[in-house]
Order: sequence, then structure tokens, then C-alpha cells
Amino acid sequence: MLSRRSKELFYTFFSPVMRINGTLYRTIRAPRKNNDNLIKVQLGPGQKNYLAGWINVDSNLFTAKVDVWSDIRYTLPFKDESVDFFYSHHVIEHLPDLTFHLKDMYRALKKDGKIRIGGPNGDTAIRKYLENDHAWFINFPDERESIGGKLENFLICRQEHLTILTPSFLKESLENVGFKNVKVCLATKETRFPEIIDQNVLGKEWETDLNFPMTLLVEAEK
Repeated sequence: MLSRRSKELFYTFFSPVMRINGTLYRTIRAPRKNNDNLIKVQLGPGQKNYLAGWINVDSNLFTAKVDVWSDIRYTLPFKDESVDFFYSHHVIEHLPDLTFHLKDMYRALKKDGKIRIGGPNGDTAIRKYLENDHAWFINFPDERESIGGKLENFLICRQEHLTILTPSFLKESLENVGFKNVKVCLATKETRFPEIIDQNVLGKEWETDLNFPMTLLVEAEK
């Protein structure tokens, strides 16, 4: 895991270039509104979670496998109403402006377009903290003995996490920007869109406790 200082330096030098690259892609190469093909976009795949058949967008050109190199903290590199499906897993908690990001996904989605987003489940973490359940937490990014330290690890993650995600907060945030039919996935590997979120996608979603998942997964429609 890179230090926060290293990441700050990376974005200081490369964010302007990424934004230019994203603008060029959106202007020249990105699918258009009237494209009849199914346009599926994954945001922040990293190296291991690259999905064939999707447009994979990431800011890390060096260690991630990407189709589009762009800084997703800013405007996404897609035209208005041109994307059928957005998917991201453990990405949105790292973004400085969650509302802006959700609004921009909404902008780029076609009518009736869909999303599936996931991140650390704050509700479950707090419940496990109150139960003093040390075993539920993982020792990442740091080794911690206390239950408070384990909670801080999970929610803040060396200040890499910029928001705490809970079902009610994420549902409210999505509905406030216009999304409808917002549903929290109550079970691991659950989806309302199996024709898109198939076993290839679900197989990349990690969990360590199936009864009390660490990941909050939410699906919604435009």
C-alpha cells in the first residue's frame, strides 16, 4: 500500500495529464448517446479486477490494467446518456466529493441505465465494534490489537477513506441526485442484474464473512 504522501505526489504530477486524456477520450473515442451496443464501465479495476468486455477506467497507469487512463475524481470520460451500466467496488470511499461523482454517473447513464457500487460497510463495522468482535476485522492496513484500533483501520484506512458508507447514507445520496429503485444487496453475491453482473464479476468481489459482509453493495437505476 503506497503512502498517502506518495499518492499525493502522483496526483499532483499526473492529474492534469489524466484530465486531458479523459477529455480527449470523451470527445473523440467515447461511445455516443445513440450507440445501440451495451456499454458497461468499471471504475477503478486496479490490476486484478480488470473485466474483459467492459471499459475499465483507472487513474493508475503503472500498476493497474486500464482501457482509459483518467482521474475519476473529476468529470468521467463519457458523453451524456451514453453508458448502460457503471460498476465500482471499493472505489467511492476514496473520492473527495461523493455527491459530484454520483451526479456525474447519473449524467453519463442512458435512460434506465443502472449502477452497482460497493464499499466498506460502516453499519456492520460499528455493530461488530459494539459486540467487541475482534475476529471480524482484518489487520489491514496496520496491525491493531484494540477493537477501537481495528475499527479505525476499517473506517479510515490511513486516511485513504474519505467518507463512511452506511446503507441509509448511500441510499439518501443516490436518491438526492435522481436515482430510483435504490436497493441494498442483503446477501453476498446478490444482484438484480445477473445478465450484466455475472459470475465473472461476482467472482472478483471479495468477502471474508458471508453472514456479516464487510462490503456494502447497492444497486440503482436512472
